[in-house]
Amino acid sequence: MIPHERSLVEKFKDRPFALLGVNSDRTNTEKGLALYREKAKEMGVTWRSFQNESTAPQISDTWRVNSWPTLFYIDHEGIIRHKNVRNEAEMERVLEEMIAAAEQAAK
Repeated sequence: MIPHERSLVEKFKDRPFALLGVNSDRTNTEKGLALYREKAKEMGVTWRSFQNESTAPQISDTWRVNSWPTLFYIDHEGIIRHKNVRNEAEMERVLEEMIAAAEQAAK
C-alpha cells in the first residue's frame, strides 16, 4: 500500500488531507525501530507514523484494531466516515469527497 499512500500524499499535498500511520512491527526495540526507519526511508514514507507497542494502552486496543492494515477515514469534524476502503480508485473517490467537504466547510 505504501506506493499508493505516497501518491495520495503527493496528490493532496495542498489540500486539507493528512495521512497517519501506526506500526506494530517490533518498533518498541532499538533494533526494530532502526529497521523500520531504514525501510521507511527506502520506501519514501514521509508521513507521520506512530509506534503501537510503545503506548499504554496500545493504539490498536483503543481503536479496536485486530488486523493490519486497518484503514480509518476520518473527516474534518473527527468523524470516522469509512473503514477499510482498500480499492485504490474507491479510496481516491472517498478521499476526494471528504476533502471537498472540508474545503467547503472552511469557506
